Amino acid sequence: MKQLQLFLVAILTTMIVMDSQAQQDPQYTQYMYNTVAINPAYAGNRGVTSIVGLHRSQWVGLDGAPRTQSLSVHSPVGDGKVGLGLSIVNDALGPGQETYFGADFSYTVNTSNRGRLSFGLKAGGHILDVDLTKLNIEDQSDTRFSQNIDNKFSPVIGAGIYYHADKFYAGISVPNLVETEHFDRSTTDNSASSFVEQERIHYYGIIGYAFDLTDQLKFKPSALFKAVVGTPLQVDATANFLLLEKLHMGIAYRWDAAWSGLVGFQVSDSMLIGLTYDRESTDLGNTVYNDGSFEIFLRFELFNEYDRMLTPRFF
Repeated sequence: MKQLQLFLVAILTTMIVMDSQAQQDPQYTQYMYNTVAINPAYAGNRGVTSIVGLHRSQWVGLDGAPRTQSLSVHSPVGDGKVGLGLSIVNDALGPGQETYFGADFSYTVNTSNRGRLSFGLKAGGHILDVDLTKLNIEDQSDTRFSQNIDNKFSPVIGAGIYYHADKFYAGISVPNLVETEHFDRSTTDNSASSFVEQERIHYYGIIGYAFDLTDQLKFKPSALFKAVVGTPLQVDATANFLLLEKLHMGIAYRWDAAWSGLVGFQVSDSMLIGLTYDRESTDLGNTVYNDGSFEIFLRFELFNEYDRMLTPRFF
Protein backbone atom coordinates (compact mmCIF):
# COMPACT_ATOMS: atom_id res chain seq x y z
CA MET A 1 0.00 0.00 0.00
CA LYS A 2 2.86 2.41 0.80
CA GLN A 3 4.32 1.84 -2.66
CA LEU A 4 0.99 2.75 -4.25
CA GLN A 5 0.72 5.89 -2.13
CA LEU A 6 4.24 6.94 -3.13
CA PHE A 7 3.38 6.30 -6.79
CA LEU A 8 0.33 8.55 -6.61
CA VAL A 9 2.26 11.27 -4.79
CA ALA A 10 4.94 11.10 -7.49
CA ILE A 11 2.32 11.59 -10.21
CA LEU A 12 0.89 14.63 -8.41
CA THR A 13 4.35 16.08 -7.91
CA THR A 14 5.04 15.67 -11.63
CA MET A 15 1.93 17.71 -12.36
CA ILE A 16 3.38 20.63 -10.41
CA VAL A 17 6.22 21.10 -12.89
CA MET A 18 3.95 20.86 -15.94
CA ASP A 19 3.22 23.94 -18.02
CA SER A 20 -0.24 24.80 -17.08
CA GLN A 21 -4.94 29.01 -22.42
CA ALA A 22 -7.28 30.22 -19.76
CA GLN A 23 -8.73 28.06 -17.04
CA GLN A 24 -12.40 27.56 -17.82
CA ASP A 25 -13.78 24.88 -15.49
CA PRO A 26 -15.79 26.00 -12.45
CA GLN A 27 -13.74 26.73 -9.36
CA TYR A 28 -14.43 25.21 -5.93
CA THR A 29 -12.83 25.99 -2.60
CA GLN A 30 -14.59 23.06 -0.93
CA TYR A 31 -13.31 20.56 -3.47
CA MET A 32 -12.74 17.94 -0.74
CA TYR A 33 -16.53 17.65 -0.22
CA ASN A 34 -17.38 17.86 -3.93
CA THR A 35 -14.78 15.49 -5.36
CA VAL A 36 -17.13 13.76 -7.80
CA ALA A 37 -17.45 17.10 -9.65
CA ILE A 38 -13.82 16.83 -10.76
CA ASN A 39 -13.14 13.08 -10.67
CA PRO A 40 -15.64 10.45 -11.91
CA ALA A 41 -13.68 7.69 -10.15
CA TYR A 42 -14.98 9.07 -6.83
CA ALA A 43 -18.54 7.97 -7.68
CA GLY A 44 -19.75 5.52 -5.04
CA ASN A 45 -16.61 5.82 -2.93
CA ARG A 46 -18.37 7.10 0.16
CA GLY A 47 -20.14 3.76 0.45
CA VAL A 48 -23.59 5.37 0.64
CA THR A 49 -25.89 7.38 -1.59
CA SER A 50 -24.47 10.89 -1.41
CA ILE A 51 -26.21 14.06 -2.65
CA VAL A 52 -24.22 17.30 -2.78
CA GLY A 53 -25.50 20.77 -3.71
CA LEU A 54 -23.18 23.77 -3.92
CA HIS A 55 -23.46 27.46 -4.76
CA ARG A 56 -20.52 29.82 -5.32
CA SER A 57 -20.64 33.60 -5.83
CA GLN A 58 -17.21 34.87 -6.80
CA TRP A 59 -15.97 38.47 -6.51
CA VAL A 60 -19.25 39.72 -5.06
CA GLY A 61 -19.90 43.33 -6.10
CA LEU A 62 -18.31 43.09 -9.55
CA ASP A 63 -20.72 43.12 -12.51
CA GLY A 64 -20.64 39.86 -14.43
CA ALA A 65 -18.60 38.04 -11.80
CA PRO A 66 -18.64 34.21 -11.88
CA ARG A 67 -21.53 32.34 -10.27
CA THR A 68 -21.66 28.56 -10.04
CA GLN A 69 -24.28 26.04 -8.92
CA SER A 70 -23.74 22.30 -8.90
CA LEU A 71 -25.82 19.30 -7.93
CA SER A 72 -24.57 15.72 -7.89
CA VAL A 73 -25.75 12.35 -6.65
CA HIS A 74 -23.67 9.18 -6.59
CA SER A 75 -23.88 5.76 -4.98
CA PRO A 76 -22.31 2.30 -4.95
CA VAL A 77 -24.36 -0.45 -6.53
CA GLY A 78 -24.34 -4.22 -6.12
CA ASP A 79 -21.39 -5.42 -4.08
CA GLY A 80 -19.89 -1.92 -3.95
CA LYS A 81 -17.33 -2.38 -6.69
CA VAL A 82 -19.38 -0.32 -9.16
CA GLY A 83 -20.32 3.30 -8.54
CA LEU A 84 -22.81 5.38 -10.50
CA GLY A 85 -23.44 9.10 -10.43
CA LEU A 86 -25.25 11.99 -12.09
CA SER A 87 -24.26 15.64 -11.98
CA ILE A 88 -25.25 19.03 -13.38
CA VAL A 89 -23.29 22.28 -13.15
CA ASN A 90 -24.37 25.77 -14.15
CA ASP A 91 -21.56 28.30 -14.51
CA ALA A 92 -22.17 31.96 -15.44
CA LEU A 93 -19.55 34.57 -16.24
CA GLY A 94 -20.33 37.94 -17.81
CA PRO A 95 -22.43 37.45 -20.94
CA GLY A 96 -21.78 33.70 -21.00
CA GLN A 97 -23.53 30.81 -19.32
CA GLU A 98 -22.40 27.21 -19.45
CA THR A 99 -24.31 24.13 -18.35
CA TYR A 100 -22.54 20.81 -17.86
CA PHE A 101 -24.35 17.54 -17.28
CA GLY A 102 -22.97 14.06 -17.10
CA ALA A 103 -23.16 10.50 -15.85
CA ASP A 104 -20.30 8.96 -13.90
CA PHE A 105 -19.22 5.33 -13.75
CA SER A 106 -16.52 3.89 -11.51
CA TYR A 107 -15.10 0.45 -10.87
CA THR A 108 -13.13 -0.30 -7.70
CA VAL A 109 -10.58 -2.99 -6.91
CA ASN A 110 -9.10 -3.79 -3.51
CA THR A 111 -5.35 -3.25 -3.41
CA SER A 112 -4.97 -4.39 0.22
CA ASN A 113 -7.08 -4.98 3.28
CA ARG A 114 -7.60 -1.23 3.58
CA GLY A 115 -6.72 0.25 0.20
CA ARG A 116 -9.13 0.66 -2.72
CA LEU A 117 -8.30 1.88 -6.23
CA SER A 118 -11.10 3.18 -8.46
CA PHE A 119 -11.19 3.85 -12.20
CA GLY A 120 -13.82 6.25 -13.50
CA LEU A 121 -15.41 7.48 -16.71
CA LYS A 122 -17.68 10.46 -17.34
CA ALA A 123 -20.00 10.97 -20.34
CA GLY A 124 -22.31 13.90 -20.89
CA GLY A 125 -22.69 17.23 -22.57
CA HIS A 126 -21.95 20.93 -22.36
CA ILE A 127 -24.27 23.74 -23.46
CA LEU A 128 -22.91 27.24 -24.07
CA ASP A 129 -24.97 30.42 -24.31
CA VAL A 130 -23.42 33.84 -24.92
CA ASP A 131 -25.65 36.95 -24.91
CA LEU A 132 -23.56 39.62 -26.60
CA THR A 133 -26.20 42.29 -25.91
CA LYS A 134 -24.91 42.33 -22.33
CA LEU A 135 -21.58 43.75 -23.51
CA ASN A 136 -20.81 47.45 -23.82
CA ILE A 137 -19.82 47.36 -27.48
CA GLU A 138 -18.10 50.54 -28.64
CA ASP A 139 -18.58 49.86 -32.37
CA GLN A 140 -22.15 48.65 -32.86
CA SER A 141 -21.39 47.89 -36.53
CA ASP A 142 -18.76 45.31 -35.61
CA THR A 143 -20.18 42.12 -37.12
CA ARG A 144 -18.17 39.95 -34.76
CA PHE A 145 -20.69 40.86 -32.07
CA SER A 146 -23.81 40.60 -34.20
CA GLN A 147 -24.77 37.01 -33.43
CA ASN A 148 -25.28 35.38 -30.05
CA ILE A 149 -24.37 31.81 -29.26
CA ASP A 150 -27.53 29.94 -28.31
CA ASN A 151 -27.56 26.41 -26.87
CA LYS A 152 -24.27 25.43 -28.48
CA PHE A 153 -23.85 21.74 -27.59
CA SER A 154 -20.60 19.87 -27.29
CA PRO A 155 -19.89 16.40 -25.84
CA VAL A 156 -18.12 15.77 -22.56
CA ILE A 157 -15.97 12.69 -22.01
CA GLY A 158 -13.81 12.46 -18.90
CA ALA A 159 -11.75 9.95 -16.95
CA GLY A 160 -10.01 9.60 -13.62
CA ILE A 161 -8.47 7.32 -11.02
CA TYR A 162 -8.91 7.59 -7.25
CA TYR A 163 -7.21 5.75 -4.40
CA HIS A 164 -8.10 5.77 -0.73
CA ALA A 165 -7.26 3.92 2.44
CA ASP A 166 -8.54 4.62 5.95
CA LYS A 167 -6.89 8.04 6.22
CA PHE A 168 -5.13 8.72 2.91
CA TYR A 169 -6.54 9.57 -0.49
CA ALA A 170 -5.23 10.73 -3.86
CA GLY A 171 -6.57 11.01 -7.37
CA ILE A 172 -5.88 12.34 -10.84
CA SER A 173 -8.51 13.18 -13.42
CA VAL A 174 -9.42 14.92 -16.65
CA PRO A 175 -13.12 15.91 -16.42
CA ASN A 176 -13.33 16.59 -20.17
CA LEU A 177 -11.02 15.19 -22.84
CA VAL A 178 -12.85 16.95 -25.71
CA GLU A 179 -11.49 20.30 -26.92
CA THR A 180 -14.43 22.04 -28.56
CA GLU A 181 -14.04 25.22 -30.58
CA HIS A 182 -16.82 27.81 -30.39
CA PHE A 183 -16.47 30.40 -33.11
CA ASP A 184 -18.06 33.48 -34.59
CA ARG A 185 -19.60 32.31 -37.85
CA SER A 186 -20.23 35.86 -39.12
CA THR A 187 -17.23 37.06 -41.11
CA THR A 188 -17.26 39.86 -43.62
CA ASP A 189 -13.95 39.20 -45.31
CA ASN A 190 -11.75 36.31 -46.27
CA SER A 191 -10.13 36.10 -42.87
CA ALA A 192 -10.55 33.08 -40.69
CA SER A 193 -13.40 32.97 -38.21
CA SER A 194 -12.55 34.52 -34.85
CA PHE A 195 -12.82 32.23 -31.84
CA VAL A 196 -15.14 33.26 -29.06
CA GLU A 197 -14.16 30.37 -26.83
CA GLN A 198 -12.18 27.17 -27.07
CA GLU A 199 -12.49 24.46 -24.45
CA ARG A 200 -9.14 23.40 -23.03
CA ILE A 201 -8.29 20.15 -21.31
CA HIS A 202 -8.00 20.56 -17.53
CA TYR A 203 -5.85 18.18 -15.51
CA TYR A 204 -6.65 17.73 -11.82
CA GLY A 205 -4.81 16.15 -8.95
CA ILE A 206 -6.07 15.81 -5.38
CA ILE A 207 -4.39 14.46 -2.28
CA GLY A 208 -5.11 14.44 1.45
CA TYR A 209 -4.63 12.73 4.79
CA ALA A 210 -6.45 12.57 8.14
CA PHE A 211 -4.26 12.76 11.27
CA ASP A 212 -5.55 11.90 14.75
CA LEU A 213 -4.23 14.69 16.98
CA THR A 214 -6.38 13.53 19.91
CA ASP A 215 -9.39 11.30 20.35
CA GLN A 216 -11.61 14.30 19.66
CA LEU A 217 -9.55 16.31 17.16
CA LYS A 218 -8.43 15.40 13.66
CA PHE A 219 -6.22 17.36 11.26
CA LYS A 220 -7.08 16.93 7.59
CA PRO A 221 -4.63 18.67 5.22
CA SER A 222 -5.38 18.43 1.52
CA ALA A 223 -4.32 19.93 -1.79
CA LEU A 224 -5.81 20.36 -5.24
CA PHE A 225 -3.69 20.84 -8.36
CA LYS A 226 -5.20 22.13 -11.60
CA ALA A 227 -3.23 22.42 -14.83
CA VAL A 228 -4.26 23.86 -18.19
CA VAL A 229 -1.84 24.18 -21.10
CA GLY A 230 -0.75 27.80 -21.48
CA THR A 231 -1.51 29.00 -17.93
CA PRO A 232 0.30 28.72 -14.59
CA LEU A 233 -0.46 25.74 -12.43
CA GLN A 234 -3.17 26.46 -9.85
CA VAL A 235 -2.61 25.01 -6.39
CA ASP A 236 -5.12 25.03 -3.53
CA ALA A 237 -3.70 24.02 -0.15
CA THR A 238 -6.14 23.45 2.72
CA ALA A 239 -5.67 22.87 6.45
CA ASN A 240 -8.91 21.53 7.94
CA PHE A 241 -9.66 20.43 11.50
CA LEU A 242 -12.50 18.18 12.66
CA LEU A 243 -13.62 18.55 16.26
CA LEU A 244 -15.80 15.90 17.92
CA GLU A 245 -16.65 14.56 14.45
CA LYS A 246 -19.06 17.50 14.21
CA LEU A 247 -17.35 20.83 13.64
CA HIS A 248 -15.11 21.45 10.61
CA MET A 249 -12.84 24.52 10.65
CA GLY A 250 -9.95 25.45 8.43
CA ILE A 251 -8.05 27.84 6.23
CA ALA A 252 -6.99 27.53 2.60
CA TYR A 253 -4.61 29.28 0.24
CA ARG A 254 -4.96 29.40 -3.54
CA TRP A 255 -1.45 30.05 -4.77
CA ASP A 256 -0.94 33.72 -5.73
CA ALA A 257 -4.73 34.21 -5.78
CA ALA A 258 -6.69 34.05 -2.51
CA TRP A 259 -6.96 33.17 1.16
CA SER A 260 -10.03 31.32 2.40
CA GLY A 261 -11.76 30.49 5.66
CA LEU A 262 -13.84 27.31 5.91
CA VAL A 263 -16.40 26.17 8.43
CA GLY A 264 -18.78 23.22 8.39
CA PHE A 265 -21.11 21.45 10.76
CA GLN A 266 -22.27 17.83 10.79
CA VAL A 267 -25.92 18.48 11.59
CA SER A 268 -26.70 14.76 11.77
CA ASP A 269 -25.30 11.44 10.58
CA SER A 270 -26.73 12.18 7.15
CA MET A 271 -26.37 15.98 6.78
CA LEU A 272 -23.31 18.23 6.50
CA ILE A 273 -23.46 21.95 5.76
CA GLY A 274 -20.47 24.16 5.00
CA LEU A 275 -19.54 27.74 4.18
CA THR A 276 -16.38 29.40 2.89
CA TYR A 277 -15.22 32.95 2.34
CA ASP A 278 -12.41 33.77 -0.11
CA ARG A 279 -10.45 37.00 -0.14
CA GLU A 280 -8.24 37.76 -3.12
CA SER A 281 -4.56 38.25 -2.39
CA THR A 282 -4.08 39.99 -5.76
CA ASP A 283 -4.81 43.63 -6.66
CA LEU A 284 -8.36 42.54 -7.47
CA GLY A 285 -8.98 41.97 -3.78
CA ASN A 286 -8.15 45.61 -3.00
CA THR A 287 -10.90 47.10 -5.16
CA VAL A 288 -13.89 48.65 -3.39
CA TYR A 289 -16.21 46.72 -5.72
CA ASN A 290 -14.99 43.29 -4.65
CA ASP A 291 -16.44 41.95 -1.41
CA GLY A 292 -14.81 38.57 -1.76
CA SER A 293 -16.22 35.19 -2.77
CA PHE A 294 -18.73 33.04 -0.91
CA GLU A 295 -19.42 29.34 -1.23
CA ILE A 296 -22.03 27.23 0.54
CA PHE A 297 -22.68 23.51 0.22
CA LEU A 298 -25.03 20.89 1.63
CA ARG A 299 -24.33 17.17 1.63
CA PHE A 300 -27.09 14.70 2.40
CA GLU A 301 -26.46 10.98 2.60
CA LEU A 302 -28.77 7.99 2.76
CA PHE A 303 -27.69 5.23 5.13
CA ASN A 304 -28.96 1.77 5.93
CA GLU A 305 -28.34 -0.09 9.16
CA TYR A 306 -25.21 -1.80 7.82
CA ASP A 307 -23.69 1.47 6.64
CA ARG A 308 -24.05 2.99 10.10
CA MET A 309 -21.68 0.41 11.52
CA LEU A 310 -18.87 1.31 9.14
CA THR A 311 -15.90 3.43 10.19
CA PRO A 312 -16.74 7.11 9.53
CA ARG A 313 -15.32 8.56 6.31
CA PHE A 314 -13.50 11.87 6.57
CA PHE A 315 -13.19 12.56 2.83
